[in-house]
Amino acid sequence: MEVYNTPGAENVTDALSPDALAWWVALSRVSGIGPVAFRALLNYFEDDVEAAWKAGRGELTRAGLGRHVIEKLLSLRATLDPQAELERLEKLRMKVLTWRDQLYPPLLREIDDAPPVLYLYGKLTEADRFALAVVGTRNSSAYGQQVTQRIVTDLARGDVTIVSGLALGIDTIAHTAALDAGGRTIAVLACGLDITYPPDNRKLAHRIVESGQGVLISEYPPGMPPDSNNFPARNRIISGLSLGVLVVEAPERSGALITAGFALKQGREVFAIPGSILSSRSTGVNKLIQDGAHSVMSVKDIIETLNLFTIPHQIEMQAILPGNAEEKKLLELLSHDPLHIDDLIRESDMPTNDVISVLTMMELKGMIKQVGSMQYILVR
Repeated sequence: MEVYNTPGAENVTDALSPDALAWWVALSRVSGIGPVAFRALLNYFEDDVEAAWKAGRGELTRAGLGRHVIEKLLSLRATLDPQAELERLEKLRMKVLTWRDQLYPPLLREIDDAPPVLYLYGKLTEADRFALAVVGTRNSSAYGQQVTQRIVTDLARGDVTIVSGLALGIDTIAHTAALDAGGRTIAVLACGLDITYPPDNRKLAHRIVESGQGVLISEYPPGMPPDSNNFPARNRIISGLSLGVLVVEAPERSGALITAGFALKQGREVFAIPGSILSSRSTGVNKLIQDGAHSVMSVKDIIETLNLFTIPHQIEMQAILPGNAEEKKLLELLSHDPLHIDDLIRESDMPTNDVISVLTMMELKGMIKQVGSMQYILVR
C-alpha cells in the first residue's frame, strides 16, 4: 500500500461536505456507473447522491440504469460503508475531487466523459491549466529518449506542465525531465493510487508527489488493479488534462495513438516528432503527420501553436483576478471568429466603460486576444 506525504491534502475536499462526498465516492465505485450514468442519476435524483445510493430497484430503473448495473449497485451497497471508505482515503492521505469541486481540472471538465470522481496524491495548481501531454512507446530508441528530454526540458522551463502515464519508456523520460528542469508533471494511472504500476517506477511516483512538483491522478479507487481495459480509458484523461498531445515515438498499434485519437475528439492539438521511415517505432507518428498532426522540429513549434508565450503572466493574472458575471457574459458572445467591441457592447447590454474594462482584464488573463482594430477572439 502506497501512502504519500502529500502537500496540501489536509482536507479531502473543498466543495462537498464529508457526508456528501462519501456518497459520491460510494456511487462512483459501482461498476457500470460511468460519467453518463452518473449524470443521469444526478438529474433524476436532483443532485441528491445519497438518495441515488439508497434508492430501490424501481427508482434506479426509472433513472435509466440497466438491470446488471442495478444488481452491482445493490451488491456493493450491502458490503461498502461510505463513511468508512472516506475514512480509509483520509488515512491514505488521498485527496478526492468531484465535478462539484472548484479545484476539478478545468480542461478535463470540458470533455464529455470527464470522471465524476478523481483521486489524487499531490496538489494541482493554477499552472496546471497550461499542460501538454507527452506520450510514446515503452520500447523507446536513443533518438526518442534524447528528443523527449530536450523538448520536455524546454517546455518545463517555460512553465508548461507535462502530463503522461507513468509507463516505461517515453512516459518515464517525460516525467523525469520535467522534474529535473524544476517544472511540474502530472502522472495519470490506470489503477488505484495505492498501487504503483509499473512497479519499476515506484521511486519516480514518490518523487513526483513528495517534491511538490506534481500530482498522481486516477479515476480508479484504491485497490483497483491495472486491468488492461483501464488503459484506454486512462488515456482520455491524459489528453483531457492537456491543451495538446505530443507523440514522440509510436508503432502502428500504440496506446500513444489512442491518446492522440482522444485529443482529436476533444478538440485538442496533436503534435508528432518525425521519425525514420525505416523504424517501426516511427510508423505511428509519421502517419499522424500525414493525417495532419503538427510536425515538431523544436519546442517553438508547440509554443507558437498553443500561444504559450506569456504563461507566467497569465497564471499571475488568473490568480489575482477571478472570473465574474461580466466575464461570463462576454465569453458567451465571443468565439474564434473576430467580434467588434461595438457588437459586444450592443449584444451584452453592458455599459461601454464596463465592457472595455472587462475585455482588458480578460486579455491580460490570456482568455481572449485582440485581432485587428477593436476586434476580439477567444484564445482557445
